[in-house]
Parts: sequence; C-alpha cells; structure tokens
Amino acid sequence: MSDEQTPPTRQGKHWKLYPPAPDKFLRSIPEHPLLLQVLYNRGMRSETGVADFLVSEDAVLENPYQLADMRPAVERILQAIERQETICVYGDFDADGVCATALLVNALQAAGGRVGPYIPDRVDEGYGLNLDALSAIAEKAHLLITVDCGIRSVTEVAYAQQLGMDIIITDHHSIGPTLPPALAVINPQREDVPNPATRLAGVGVAYRLAQAVLRAAVDLPNATIDGDRAAELEQELLDLVALGTVADMMPLLGDNRSLVRRGLAQLNATQRPGLEALLLQSDLRPGSVDTTAISFRLGPRINAAGRLAHAKVAYRLLRTTDVTEAYTLATELESLNNQRKALTDQAQAAAEEQLNGNANAPMIFVHSPEIVAGIVGLVAGKLADRFYRPAIVVEEGPLESRGSARSIAEFDISAALDSVSGYLVRHGGHSRAAGFTVKSENLPALQAELTALAGATLGERDDLRPTLWIDAETTLEQLTWGALGQLARLEPTGYDNPTPHLLCRNLRVRDLRTVGGGKHLKMIVDQDAQSSVLDAVAFRQGEWANELQVGDRVDLVFQLEANEWQGRQSLQLNVQDMRRAGSGATIEVGTPPHVDP
Repeated sequence: MSDEQTPPTRQGKHWKLYPPAPDKFLRSIPEHPLLLQVLYNRGMRSETGVADFLVSEDAVLENPYQLADMRPAVERILQAIERQETICVYGDFDADGVCATALLVNALQAAGGRVGPYIPDRVDEGYGLNLDALSAIAEKAHLLITVDCGIRSVTEVAYAQQLGMDIIITDHHSIGPTLPPALAVINPQREDVPNPATRLAGVGVAYRLAQAVLRAAVDLPNATIDGDRAAELEQELLDLVALGTVADMMPLLGDNRSLVRRGLAQLNATQRPGLEALLLQSDLRPGSVDTTAISFRLGPRINAAGRLAHAKVAYRLLRTTDVTEAYTLATELESLNNQRKALTDQAQAAAEEQLNGNANAPMIFVHSPEIVAGIVGLVAGKLADRFYRPAIVVEEGPLESRGSARSIAEFDISAALDSVSGYLVRHGGHSRAAGFTVKSENLPALQAELTALAGATLGERDDLRPTLWIDAETTLEQLTWGALGQLARLEPTGYDNPTPHLLCRNLRVRDLRTVGGGKHLKMIVDQDAQSSVLDAVAFRQGEWANELQVGDRVDLVFQLEANEWQGRQSLQLNVQDMRRAGSGATIEVGTPPHVDP
C-alpha cells in the first residue's frame, strides 16, 4: 500500500498544534527540549517512556510466545520437520505478503523443513485462501501456514481440514466475528490473549514465528542448524521485515520501530543479490536506504509484480542467490513499475471524469470493467488524497467485482464493510485501507449502502480537509545542526511516528523561483535583517510563485532536513504547507485521538 503516490494539489489544510509539554516534564528529563516536545506528542509522557524509545532495545531479544497460539504452532512445525512432511507457506501478493512468504520459507528451510511457497494470482484467484488452491495444495502438503492472510477464511480453513491438512494462520488484519477453526491462529489483534505488539505487519508476525521455530529447531534430534546460525539468521531476516513493515504503512512505534531500525541496518548491508539489484534499479546506494526509500522506491517495485504480472517475480527476486537472475528480475520489476505508473495515471483521469463534478459527496465510489484489478487501490488512494473523501474503486467483472477502498481519519472503512458484509463475498483490511469481492449484481446496492453510511458519519460536508498536526512552534535561530541531530534520534520515522512538523511564523521571503518546470517552489527566507537565513523548498506547490513576491511574509509548516548539493550540506526547510502571515486563519491547539493524554 505504499506505491509512489503524488500528494494532492494544494488545498487549505486544518493546522493543529500539539499542546506544549508540561514544564515539569521538560525540566525532569535531560534531553533537548524540542526532542522532548515531539516525544511527548508521540505519547511518551514519562522518563521511562522517553528512555525506552530512545534506547530502542533490540526486538530480536523479545519473546515470540507473547503471541497467542505460538506454542502449538511451533510444536506442529517441528513435528513436520522431523517427519519431513511437506509444508506450504501461503502468502499474499503485496510487498508485505511477499516479504513474509520469502522470510518464512527461508527460515523453515534452514530449520530443516521441506517447504514451498504459494502466492495466489491477484486476478484469477484474489486475496486470501481459495478452495481450488487448497484442493491442489492438499495433494502435496500436510501442513499449510498462511502469512498476511487467512484471518477471515473460516469456510476455507474448514474445507482444508476436511482435505486432511493442518492449518496455521498468521495474519495481522482485523478479526471477524469468528476465528477460523485452525490448529493455531497467530494474530496480534486477538483480544483473548493480550500482548504489547498489536500493530505488527504480516511480515512481523511471520518473523515472530520464524524466531520461535529457529530457536526450537536447534534441539531437534537431527538438527540442521545450531544456536549460532539460528541467531545469525534472525538478524539476516530483518531486512525483509523492514521492507514489508514500511511498505504496508504499519506504525513505526514500539516493536515495529525496533524491528525496522535493525532491519534498515541489515538492508543497507544486504548480501541478497536480488536486493542489491533492486537498489541499483532504484538508484539507491547501500547505506542510503531509509523508510522513505522503501516507501517510494523499493516498495512500489516489489508491489508492481503482483499488480500487473504475478507476485512470484518479486518472491524469486528476494530468494535468488544468482546475480544474473537477480539482475533480470530487477529489470522486469522496473518495467512493470513503469507500466503501473502509466496505467494508474490513466485510470485516475478516467475515474475523475466519471465523478462528473460530484467529488463533494461524502464518499467517492467509482466502478468500471476497464480498470486493471492491480491498480484499484492506487487509484482509490489518489482520489482519497486529492478530494479528502473515502474512496472506493471497483474493477467490475461479469459475475464478481473486486474493489479497493482508501479512507480518511474520520471514517473507518473496515467497520463500514463489516456492516454491509451481507453483500460481500469476502472482505478485510484496516480502518484506512481495505479490499473486498462482491457479486456484480449487488454492486448498486453496495454503493448505496456505503454511501449512506458515509453520509451518516460525515454528512453533506464541503469543509472536509486533511489535518496537518504541528509538533512545535519555533524560530529560525533555533533551527541548528544540533537540533537536526536531536530530531534524527526519532528515526526510523514513518506512519504514527512521522518526521516532525515545525512551524515558523512571519518569515520574510528574500528570494523565490520555481523549479522542475514550474511544479516546485524554491525560496530563501529570514525572520528579519539580523536573523538566520535558510533555504526552503515546497514540492508540488509551484503555484505560490504567482501569489508571492520578494518581501512578503509567510507562515511555514515544514520538516527540517539536510540538503546536499555538489558535495556541500546545508540546512533546508521542506515546506509541507504555507499561508500568508496575518491571513487570519486559525491554528487550533489540541490532542489527536491516537495520543493518550
């Protein structure tokens, strides 16, 4: 869910400023006050919470048995290894699922298992377990382990058991009213067995199972792995955890942040030929890969395989040990990704034409037989970003149609699909992103019901706008290399732990010009004649050049960053939004719903 998406055209955003941290909190902890304010905003409200966040203890030392059903799952897998039963790892076709499949196959093979992957075709089979695939797999495998799917496959799991297979579910998606009747169901969202890591990605859950199996496999009578190699492999697999977790837009707090931090270090020193080739195709150097590079370069290329061809291309890339094959596969992914971008742009234009000026409705619902199934989620995301409405895009088929939904903070799309499940063949996802299959004859009724739900929640509002949360107000004098170094301690940043947004008011524009063919704005700003002078860049906001002139005053919300040009580094403001100083627009002070006061 992290393909390269162009942010929406400039529109007014709600600016909301986090409340200032209490003086007692700031005085009691010996850290930079700006860093403390951001940590307070992220929910770290005690000295212990701050220390735990900044220390980032190694996630590999944590106990995988905190997840429900881990013990029976490990016992059954060890039994299969001892008996040399065939094990099937059944994955998903997005980056999270592909990484999880590659990771678990790698770990189980190292532990001595006979194991192979199965990833369904997006178009012919759709998401999750399907009966035809299970029938074919049952002819070869006695044990099937899902990764990043299966939590709502109640009927399919019961069918697989009738075929004589044992099923282990590992998933992280929202849980339905009934758990599948599997031998083990490992999902961090299970409320019957509380655990501290409720927001793991699918690959994170697979990694916890891999950890438990590797540690236990060293004690098998005919062990193929010793303790040292098991520990090494736990470390080596973390590059896949980082890839899948960031690509699936999981929150980078707690377990996820710790796993991704270690995984980025592994990724930047990767020995996988496939990843080395992918870095080359993505114009990335080893050592330069961060969460942004995963989100906008690596993730989209991995996802492109499942969107336009078959995800096994990406799986083979992650698993290959042959340099020549790695280069060939990475080149194929590059070509698919370029096709994906072109098709998405075309489909978005067609979708907006279908809206026919009705983008202010509480929900955007677009369906067409001409939309490629693999890009419906991307188009929905672009529409939701541009118009700030829940957006559903459906590839309409003769008998069944497949849709993808992207939502906004004010509307839980997963709960909405649950409430209309009577119309759906299958569905699943999260509050902000979900997918479903519907019989085409039910499509009009589904659209009516979902639109009514959105209307009841959001109303016929034309004032829906994204909220830009501002971590702190500051001055140019406080924006130093030391401050940037302190904020770097928040890394890795991403979903739920974003790069901090800072506010400077009443800055003077000393110079401005457009770059990138008029798309972007470059400025030089200061506070007054005696203040610091800094460069500022506002991507995709070049239209401001028609509204500003040298000497004007602006309020800027920005991310502080280092800009490197011709071997020289300088501080730069990466402008997220701007207003004319004194425009009269309000800046509210409040606490977002995901932060406990």
